[in-house]
Amino acid sequence: MRADAVRGHLDGLLLAVLEPGPLHGYAIITAVQRRSGGALELRTGTIYPALQRLERLGLLSSSWDAVGERRRRRYALTDAGARALATERTAWNEFTAAIGSVLNPAT
Repeated sequence: MRADAVRGHLDGLLLAVLEPGPLHGYAIITAVQRRSGGALELRTGTIYPALQRLERLGLLSSSWDAVGERRRRRYALTDAGARALATERTAWNEFTAAIGSVLNPAT
């Protein structure tokens, strides 16, 4: 799949994989890859700025987690993030329905 395929949809992808519970950055990348059947591979240089932006917008919260001597930041969906995810899902469904009706017109 083209690398730019997630452009415009990254926020929704990140919010969706955080819906079940908090994850750290690498686990977020892994969750997107797993849930997409390996079709989507996000890079750390892509997700971390997006996670920080979503946190500034109040859609995510974060906390530090210690694993052995390593510390990593875990991100969690806020109530506002859950509402934003619902909006993203609605917009996605409307978008795919419109594109589908053009690409696969009813006969």
